[in-house]
Amino acid sequence: MTDTIRLTMAQALAKFLTRQMTVVDGKTVPIFGGVFAIFGHGNVAGFGEALYQVRDTLPTYRAHNEQGMAHAAIAYAKASFRRRMMAVTTSIGPGATNMVTACALAHVNRLPVLLLPGDVFANRAPDPVLQQVEDFADGTVSANDVFRPVSRYFDRITRPEQLIGALARAMQVLTDPAECGPVVLALCQDVQAEAFDYPAAMFEERVWTQRRPGPDAAELAAAIAALEAAEKPVIIAGGGVLYSGAAATLKRFADTHGVPVMETNAGKSSLPHTDALNMGSVGVTGSSASNVLAEQADLVLAVGSRLQDFTTGSWALFKAEGVQIVGLNVQPFDAGKHRALPLVADARVGLEQLSAGLGGWRSPRAWTDIAAAARAKWLAEAKAVTDPTNALPSDAQVIGAVHRARGSGATVVCAAGGLPGELHKLWPAGAPGSYHLEYGYSTMGYEIAGGLGVKLARPDDDVIVMVGDGSYMMMNSELATSVMLGRKLTVVLLDNRGFGCINRLQMATGGANFNNLLKDAWHEVMPEIDFVKHAESMGAVARKAASIAELESHLKAAEADDRTSVIVIDTDPLISTEAGGHWWDVAVPEVSPRPQVNAARKQYEDAVKGQKL
Repeated sequence: MTDTIRLTMAQALAKFLTRQMTVVDGKTVPIFGGVFAIFGHGNVAGFGEALYQVRDTLPTYRAHNEQGMAHAAIAYAKASFRRRMMAVTTSIGPGATNMVTACALAHVNRLPVLLLPGDVFANRAPDPVLQQVEDFADGTVSANDVFRPVSRYFDRITRPEQLIGALARAMQVLTDPAECGPVVLALCQDVQAEAFDYPAAMFEERVWTQRRPGPDAAELAAAIAALEAAEKPVIIAGGGVLYSGAAATLKRFADTHGVPVMETNAGKSSLPHTDALNMGSVGVTGSSASNVLAEQADLVLAVGSRLQDFTTGSWALFKAEGVQIVGLNVQPFDAGKHRALPLVADARVGLEQLSAGLGGWRSPRAWTDIAAAARAKWLAEAKAVTDPTNALPSDAQVIGAVHRARGSGATVVCAAGGLPGELHKLWPAGAPGSYHLEYGYSTMGYEIAGGLGVKLARPDDDVIVMVGDGSYMMMNSELATSVMLGRKLTVVLLDNRGFGCINRLQMATGGANFNNLLKDAWHEVMPEIDFVKHAESMGAVARKAASIAELESHLKAAEADDRTSVIVIDTDPLISTEAGGHWWDVAVPEVSPRPQVNAARKQYEDAVKGQKL
């Protein structure tokens, strides 16, 4: 038996990917669900040929846009709760740099994806090759260096044997709950084709399971003492609850100790919408129930949240004197934010040990009574804005229609614009993971590609993509990919003729209506975009809804479609849900010739005084 196997670097990479496993629901499965690929001169001869050789065990999917396919791969990992992931390969030059936005998205959201862009020749003999970026002062630079600040781990493979250590480090990062994020291995195109005698042990099957670190005894004791002293505690459930598989543990903790729960965009669906202690969304896009409790809270147990400004109301939401944050997080960087008491641990393990230490402790009955009343008031407010009217529909009314037609059993996907705020407040989420929002990086164009990734990961889910016309125009190419791959989506396209969300923000900060809605942008001809015909040209079934009632009818009809369907509805760009919400720190000009800006500046200066630094 030989101890080595002679393979090209690309063949070794492909073979290695087929041998990495994980355990899902007690079953051992490949950790890589496949590879998205768009080939070019930087990867077709080397890695392309290698992928062909393993095509029966590691499926390769062709897409239409490099950023889009990377979004789909990231959505696959998110929908898999980071248990499984995908790789993405491109050529050098624009193919590679098209993935930078997606890489940043994965970095911000702490999601695993393996990006494999082609790179320049390591031997430099043909320099400069087609699409090569040359730095006059540094001969080691290539375009792929732009990935460095948005990667958890970056490496450039300039010799075939370097792959051995690089892949070991890559898998550690991709599977570590604290370090998790995008890995970029830039593959020099000549090295892809070079052979090396790789150790056979490198290709032995390996099973990667989730590490669940427990808390430090002193940190646990401090957290227990802080909770026992609290009169008005709340829990903020972040994405870490879902990635840890801690939803059931969170529910037991909240029920046992009488602590109201509020959810971030990443953490929404940690508890079912129907749970009596679920106060809904928190922060800038928060429900009135969550925010009124957060303002009074004397202790905030932040579980698996990185506490971004939308969650904390730009650190002005928590108003109680001496309010204490306990940061239960697997990543120390997040656990200690804003002078929090850190509790560095896996979310599920941390909640279990916290609960055991608290014993029979419960928050005062008066506090849970306040929570129940606030929840009832919010549910009435939410129903009022989601019920249909005869006017041009609002985003909220569309959300209500989608839910009435398809229910909480559907998985809703969205990313940017005004819809995430409305969905965060108003979508009645069901099972964990049924609410799939990319709002860490708020990437316009993620929606349809993300929906495809969700459908690949969860083929039995009823996946509904909600997208505005602005995001749709930025990236719609993976609509065709969903048709090609036979992964059926239902896309609800809300046409408010521009960037309505930012137009509202512009108005709120005193700005004039300028360059956001199409009618307010410089133009000689106003575009009249027929989204129905466009979607049909991509192979989808498409319909136009003239009313909320017709939208519901179309949504029900679309269930019988044999492929992806797109339903278009015109909406009002100026209406958003007034109930709930919180101030968000968007700096207003200190000096302006316009009185509206000056008035907004005065309001801004007053609001900033509420920030807790």
